Amino acid sequence: MAQTKLGDNTVNTSGNLPPVGATAPDFSLAATDLKDVSLKEYAGKNVILNIFPSIDTRVCAMSVREFNKRATGVKNTVVLSVSKDLPFAHKRFCAAEGIENVVMLSDFRNKSFSNNYGTEMTDGGMAGLHARAIVVIDPSGKVKHTELVPVIGQEPNYDAAIEALG
Repeated sequence: MAQTKLGDNTVNTSGNLPPVGATAPDFSLAATDLKDVSLKEYAGKNVILNIFPSIDTRVCAMSVREFNKRATGVKNTVVLSVSKDLPFAHKRFCAAEGIENVVMLSDFRNKSFSNNYGTEMTDGGMAGLHARAIVVIDPSGKVKHTELVPVIGQEPNYDAAIEALG
């Protein structure tokens, strides 16, 4: 289990992010059309997992906007933004914001992502939602970079995520 902070309170997660150098665990997440999507579908690409509690919070929305901007300039890369929001909320947000360069995925249906990436908060006011984290995966499926953001209300280190791609 890892820890982050929600305000001044320490919050535990359900596990740990996969270690750098490990094969990234597969998952099944719901896309905005409610179809299941797995990591295998992005084999051969760089993948940035932008993991967050809810699209309806300021910092979460900012992270999706920022990765939407940055994703356009990185070849062979896809950004998968993952939360437990319903796909309808993801679709509404993207339509309202003009988000086109990020794939929004929901972990509302099963626990494969929560279990394999260890990001579910197990206590605190947002228990059951994902902590804010980044995982960068190379085209061979190996983890290149991880970040469990130390405070939920902070943005991730975008530069470190992009630099990890080489």
